[in-house]
This record gives sequence, C-alpha cells and structure tokens, in this order.
Amino acid sequence: MNMRTRVGIIGAGPAGLLLSLLLSREGIDSVVLENRSREEIESTIRAAVLEQGTVNLITEMGLGERMQREGFVHDGIELRFNGYGHRIDFPALAGRSIMIYPQHEIIKDLVTTRLAEGGPLFFNVKDVHLSDVTSEQPVIHFSHENKPIELHCDFIAGCDGSHSVARNSIPADVQRVFSRSYPFGWLGILIQAPPSSSELIYSYHERGFALISTRSMEIQRMYLQCDPQDDIARWSDEMILEELQMRLTSKDAWKLLTGPIIQKSILGMRSMVVEPMQYGRIFLAGDAAHIVPPTGAKGLNLAVADVRHLARALTAFYNKSQSELLEAYSATCLRRVWRTEYFSWWMTSMLHRFPEDDAFQQHMQLAQLTYTVNSKAAATSLAESYTGLPFDFD
Repeated sequence: MNMRTRVGIIGAGPAGLLLSLLLSREGIDSVVLENRSREEIESTIRAAVLEQGTVNLITEMGLGERMQREGFVHDGIELRFNGYGHRIDFPALAGRSIMIYPQHEIIKDLVTTRLAEGGPLFFNVKDVHLSDVTSEQPVIHFSHENKPIELHCDFIAGCDGSHSVARNSIPADVQRVFSRSYPFGWLGILIQAPPSSSELIYSYHERGFALISTRSMEIQRMYLQCDPQDDIARWSDEMILEELQMRLTSKDAWKLLTGPIIQKSILGMRSMVVEPMQYGRIFLAGDAAHIVPPTGAKGLNLAVADVRHLARALTAFYNKSQSELLEAYSATCLRRVWRTEYFSWWMTSMLHRFPEDDAFQQHMQLAQLTYTVNSKAAATSLAESYTGLPFDFD
C-alpha cells in the first residue's frame, strides 16, 4: 500500500505531535507514525517543567485550556545547601515564570486535538525504515495492522527519541556525535502525598543530590542521586524516605510530607548532541538529536524549540517558496542546544557529588552555590536559562 504526504513525522511524543499541529495550521499536511500504543504514550509519566516560551506557544495555538486550568505556575526554585534554602525569584530576575504540567498530559491534549482535526496518526507501527532520503521524494516504510505501507514524503521529521530510526538512517561518516555519561543516576519516585513545597527544591548535600518536584496536589515526584548501576529492589520505601529526609535537612520548620510510594526507578544521566541535525530530506528534533541531563528540566522544552523552527522553515518553503530557513535549520537549533547543554551541565556539576570528589571539590561547589544565590548577576543568569531562552536565541 502506498500513501503520500508532504511531511512524514516519526514519533508521537510532544515534538512530533506539536509539529503536526503547527503544520496543519499553515495548511501543510503530515502523517504521524508511533511505534507505541496510544495508552502507553498517554500514561508514561515524564518531566513536568515548561518554560515560559513553551507555555506561550501552546496557549497561542489554542491548546492550553487544560494546562492553564490544571497546571501550576511557579515563580522560582529553591537551592538548598548547608541546611538553608535560598530562593531564586524568576519574575524579579528574568521577568517570566515556569509552568508545572506533566508531559503525558501535554501528549493527551495534543493527541486529542490531532485526532479531532482528522490528521493521520498511526499507533503501533512496526518495521520502520527509510529510503531515498537524499532525493526529493524520500520514503518511510512501515507496517500497520500487518499491512506493509510505503509513505512517500517531501520531508521526514525524526521526532522518534533517543533510539531514533531517522538518526540511524544518516550515514555514520556524516554525523558527529558528542556525548558524556555521568557517573551517577537518579532514583526517582512518585509518592501519594501533598506538596512538601510550593516550588521545586534542589538540594546539595554531602550524601548526594536530592530534588523535590510537584506533579499535582496529590502526587509528588522526588529524586535522589544514586549509583546508575544500583538495583532498585535494594531500596525499600523506608530507605528512600529516610535518605530524602537526610539530604533535605533544613534548619527552618520545613517538613517532608510523605505517603505511599507508587512508582520507583533508576535513571542514568547523560548528555548527547548530534551534528548536523539534518541530512538530505531528514530533519531531527528533540531526543533524536540531543539529550540533556534532567537537572535543568530542558528536554521537552528543547524539543518544542526545534519543531517551532522546523515548522517555520517548512512553512516558508511551501507558502513562500523559500528554502533558506530549511538550509539553516541545524545551525539555528544548535545555537540553542549547546547553550542549553551548558546550563544543564552546569546545574548538574554544581549540585551532584562525583565519585572522585575530595574536600577541595566540595568547597568549590559550595562556593559556586553561595555565589549564585548572593550575586544578582549569577542568579539572573540561572533564572534566565531556567525559565527559557527566547526561541530566536542567537
């Protein structure tokens, strides 16, 4: 079976779905392919921090009604060390805020809109591979409900995550892959409890990093730095809560609110960037092109910035017969990607204990934290990066 579309989009995460809707609003047709089920992508709980620019874009597209109703606006974060918390005031320093709204809820909103608008969206596809990617008519081959299908496109958007079929279709001698694996991971839990804080808490402690984050008024997300090779079965609920309490120790009246732990897992941490983010008629976006450690809460937001640039470039190509933005796509995105990689690396390096740490290194981290919370210039730099660089960052 043969199909035809202008843009074939591999991946129905936030990047692929948002790209399809951005293109639809410009009269550009697309087909979205996803190897997982709708139920799986709508139930996989992931990051919840949205930059101001991401919130604005979703709202301007008319997709933000539930986000505005159910999300939480946060005007700052707390850096906690030596038993004291220090608040970074986002509006005062950067003139903007962040929104807490889980990724799987964004996906639900985008899937509902895509299907309501009649856009083709195939779940549970298999055997995806590409051909003729340097021609003007690349092809995505896949099977759906045991039927082989050829999707003929003008362009292919690889929004298919860290194990990207699209990225793996680019010749190895064309790609440059820059990566770093960190010698620690995060033990993450979901816990049925009221919020322990009105804003996120990033805690530096001699036993390792800890993070308190909100998901809803009933469910909270919490993290502990751990060995990435550790066995989650070794961590009892009591051990996790005791460790969180120790690493979040505060000399004020703060208290960790607890309840049943309903999910726990260990996440490895790494950074990765692929250059270039385009080859022939393939354009990479999101985790297919870059991965950041979760410390800076940037993965989803970087993906949104990518597809905004790609949608603008494709719109200029189809509606104005201009190809300059498409040709500049990789260079445009990578300016923001590398700046964001730096911020995520900086936050990670400042807040985590490294295996080779000695007393000197620990004093250096504490000196950096002290400077960050006491210097308006340093705090402003953190606030500007955390709440999000402009989409047209240069």
